[in-house]
Amino acid sequence: MFMASFSAQAVEIDTFEFNGYMRGGAYLSPAGTPRGGYTLGGDTQKFRLGNEGDNGIEFGIGKTFDVGNGMKWGVQYMPSVWNGKYATAQGFATMSGLDFAPEATFWAGQRRLRIQDVHIVDYYLMDYGDNTGAGMTGYNLGYAKLGVGVFTGGTLDNNTAATSNARRINVDLSEIQSNAGGTLRILATLVNGSFQMGRSGTGLSLSHNQSDFLVNGLTNTIFLQSASGHAGLNGQFQGLGDVATGSIEQPGMQSMRIAETVTWQSGAFGGQALIAHQSAKIDGGINNGLSTRDFSLGGRMSYATSRNFKWLVEAGTTSRRIDGQAPQYLHKFTLAPTLALAPEFWSRPEMRFYVTRANWNSSAAAANSGVGGFAVGGRTSITLTGIQIETWW
Repeated sequence: MFMASFSAQAVEIDTFEFNGYMRGGAYLSPAGTPRGGYTLGGDTQKFRLGNEGDNGIEFGIGKTFDVGNGMKWGVQYMPSVWNGKYATAQGFATMSGLDFAPEATFWAGQRRLRIQDVHIVDYYLMDYGDNTGAGMTGYNLGYAKLGVGVFTGGTLDNNTAATSNARRINVDLSEIQSNAGGTLRILATLVNGSFQMGRSGTGLSLSHNQSDFLVNGLTNTIFLQSASGHAGLNGQFQGLGDVATGSIEQPGMQSMRIAETVTWQSGAFGGQALIAHQSAKIDGGINNGLSTRDFSLGGRMSYATSRNFKWLVEAGTTSRRIDGQAPQYLHKFTLAPTLALAPEFWSRPEMRFYVTRANWNSSAAAANSGVGGFAVGGRTSITLTGIQIETWW
C-alpha cells in the first residue's frame, strides 16, 4: 500500500503525496450465505478472485520537507474504512539523510512494513509493521540492507485486546545477493511479555527470489519460516486479540511454513501460482498441544485478448487436518471476464465480472456451520456472482 519515504524541516519540496488501495462492487450469493471469504482458515488458503465480497478503501496522504544537505523529514497518515468500520492503517513520521547513516530512514509511529505477499491469496508472508513502534530501514551494510524495528502491542486506535504488555523486536536483512539473479532476505523476530495463555517467543523467516527461473519472465520465490510462542510466522505478534474485530487473546503457537510461488508474464499470458504447507501446535490454553496442518495449491491465469480486455481464471484446492478430526477439503474455481487499462497481469484498475463455484466436504461443513459460517444448514457447495473493481495508486 502506501510506503513513502519523506524529507526533513520546513522547506517544501513538492506537493502532497497520495497513495492507497481500494476494492468494492456488487456481490450476490444465496440467501443467508456469505458473499465471500470461503476458506478453511489457513493463512494461505483464501484464493481471493471472486471470493472477497467486501468493500473498502485505504487512502494515504503524506508530505515531504527538505532541510538541505540531503536531510529530509516527513509525515504520513492513512485512514481506512472496510465494510463500514473506520480505523487508522498508518500514522508515522520519518527522518533521513543523517550524516552518520545517509541512506537510512528513521521512523516512529504506526507504520506498515510489508515485505512480500502472495497476491492471489491476499496475504503477506513476511510483514513486521502494523503496531506502534520506532525503527530504521535501509542502513547499508555493504553486503545487505539492515532494518530494525521495536514495537509495543498497541495501535493508534488502541485496538489491542490483550493485557500482556507485549513487546517485539524485528531485524530485517534484505538485498543479499545470493546468486546470479537471486536475492535472499532474512527476518528475525523476538517477542516478550506477560501473556494470559502461552509465552514469549521467537521467529525466523527466509525468502529467496529468483528472476528468470528456468525461463525468461518467470520469477520464483520460496519461503521457509518458523515461529514459537506469541511470535507470528510473518514477523508480527501471534494472537494478541483485537478490539475492532472482537477477537480475544489467543494462545501462542509452535508453527512452521514452507511455501513456493511463481509469477510470470509472457506476451498476453500472465499469472501467479502457489503451493504451501503450514503446521501449527497450540502453546497454552485448554487446547494446549493440539496440532493443525494446512495445505494450499492453486493459481490465477490472465490472458489478454486486447489492450483493455482479458480473461482471468483462478482455481485452488485447500485442506486442513486437525488432530483427532476428519480432514477438511475445500475447492474453488472462478472465471472472470475483465476490463482493464493495460493487458498485463499486474495492471490495475481491473473491473471483473465473475462467477465462482466452491464446494467442500462434510467435515469442512461441520466446522463452518455456525452463525455466519459458509456451511449453514449443511450446505456443501455454492455459486457466487458479482462485479468488482480493484485498484491501487
